[in-house]
Amino acid sequence: MFIATQLIGILVLNAYKTTPLPYGMQAPEVPKEDFSLNLQFLITIILAFAIAIFLVFFLTKVKSAIFIKIWFFVVITLAISITLNSLLFKLNFVYSSIIAVLIALPLSFFKIFKQNFLIHNLTELMVYPGIAAVFVPILNVWTIIILLIAISIYDIWAVWHSGFMQKMAKYQINNLKIFAGFFVPYMSKKQREQIRLLKQKYKNKNIPEKVIKNKKIKVSLAILGGGDVIFPIIAAGVFLKTFGLLPALSVTLFSSISLLVLFIFAKKGKFYPAMPFLTAGILTGMLIGWALIPLGFI
Repeated sequence: MFIATQLIGILVLNAYKTTPLPYGMQAPEVPKEDFSLNLQFLITIILAFAIAIFLVFFLTKVKSAIFIKIWFFVVITLAISITLNSLLFKLNFVYSSIIAVLIALPLSFFKIFKQNFLIHNLTELMVYPGIAAVFVPILNVWTIIILLIAISIYDIWAVWHSGFMQKMAKYQINNLKIFAGFFVPYMSKKQREQIRLLKQKYKNKNIPEKVIKNKKIKVSLAILGGGDVIFPIIAAGVFLKTFGLLPALSVTLFSSISLLVLFIFAKKGKFYPAMPFLTAGILTGMLIGWALIPLGFI
């Protein structure tokens, strides 16, 4: 799902290289030689993320679930609409932006208020490319590198020191029944055997509700936060607009490899800050991408 989202992101960002963003979301293209303006936009982005994190923390503390759900609903609808509009516009649909919203609204509604596992993960594929399309125009190679390092440091603090990320993820999943990122439930062999025996015992019968309540089986979740998905897309997007497709794909390839390495060596039941690993992969992909440029791979 991570790789699929990265590739969708490159397609969406490539489409918006020659097409303005809909809904008045088009940001000004910042000249890479204008250091002060680039720095100004970078500070603005960092402040925006800081404010968003503070708001989530505050709303979590006051248990304002409905406000968080409405906030998520609006952002997700807009992001999915931006992604869908890029496809519909390329297919020469008239009123592509309106059609995109009409498709995004029910998808967002079911995602936020009906909590369907498949719809959640499928819509996540479209959320992050749409958000990335807003940020890529106002970043260049150096500002995205600084941003990645800053986010990685924050991620280490939030996961390994403060535990803020774990608390926020658990609150979203347990209280809101939503999660900003991918999640895949899984069970151990022992748990699957319990379910098999239960079904066998009540074969061709409805399992009594009392039995279901008493037979509590804890389901584990493999989760990947939304920030861990979107920043590699943004980094690849910056390389796409600056150097071309193959250098951008190099960023995607090595960020995917770094995530795979993390998944292989991570221990079950533990939280890990993914951004430091992803940043290492992204920077490696950038170096390889830069190496391709003199060879004519642009």
